[in-house]
Amino acid sequence: MRGGGADMETLAAELRASRGIAHKRDIQEVAALLPLAPGRIRLGDDCAAIPDGDGYLLFAIEGFLNEFVAAEPWFAGWCGVMVNVSDICAMGGRPIGVVDAVWSRDGERARPILEGLRAAAKAYDVPLLGGHTNSRNDRGEQLSVAIIGRARRLLTSFDAKAGDRLLAAIDLRGRYHEPYAYWDASTAVAADGGRLRRDLEILPEIAEAGLSRAAKDISMGGLAGTLLMLLEGSGLGATIDVTAVPRPPAAPLSRWLCSFPSYGFLLAVPPAHVASVCDRFRRRDIACADIGPCDASGVVRIGDGDAPPAMFWDLRREPLIGMGAACGSETLS
Repeated sequence: MRGGGADMETLAAELRASRGIAHKRDIQEVAALLPLAPGRIRLGDDCAAIPDGDGYLLFAIEGFLNEFVAAEPWFAGWCGVMVNVSDICAMGGRPIGVVDAVWSRDGERARPILEGLRAAAKAYDVPLLGGHTNSRNDRGEQLSVAIIGRARRLLTSFDAKAGDRLLAAIDLRGRYHEPYAYWDASTAVAADGGRLRRDLEILPEIAEAGLSRAAKDISMGGLAGTLLMLLEGSGLGATIDVTAVPRPPAAPLSRWLCSFPSYGFLLAVPPAHVASVCDRFRRRDIACADIGPCDASGVVRIGDGDAPPAMFWDLRREPLIGMGAACGSETLS
């Protein structure tokens, strides 16, 4: 455990200043400029969830920083599939297929990106359905990847309730992909793609069993940023025991809470279902722990189980992405 309240104050300040959270705050500026009000589709989730027959069509897209694509072209291609599949499953869905847009200076420079895309599509058993290619770009390599999927029942950012317990489920069987704050538990088992898909199948099974209605995948904002987005969407606060978060023994806590795991989810679960949800992850050798309760305060606090918790964020006064319950987010009928 970390020491007393002073350590938690320092940790809270480090998390607030993190780059991942800064990127999430940028969403507010974009949302204010675009007419994002499509009626029954709620905004600010991992995917757009479009009512369709007896379920939902899920649609998401990810773009990648140019410096990341330049430094790690194969891995950027892999991540293009991996992060999109994670978004679909975080909503309680299953992927149907992906499309990509690759811009490169020539075909040879595009090759490792495409090879990474192909390897991940095979490992996650998700077909590449086409996309857009420009091999005469004069500004370096660029990549974005979009995905569609379907869900019978949704896990969303908007349906956590006061009294729910927050569960963190993270695959710790990996390593940091240095120098990035990225915990890679996927490429080492690429040859066993069945395992990757079976591990992800836990999320739609939880949704369809009615064990949870609210979840997010832990993204570039790390667990800290993902926590804020989930609570903002549901108009809630929480008190988190950061020492309860599943963590590799050698990972510093401040880095870990800002890290992006290849398999990591935050779920809001009614107390009666906590044991069942944890068991589903643990049967797949995925660490899962109860890290604290949701409440109606709108204030997020972090502690270590020993001293009074420190205030991390007051969502009532300072929204993170500006698409939460207090910001007029649309609801599904």
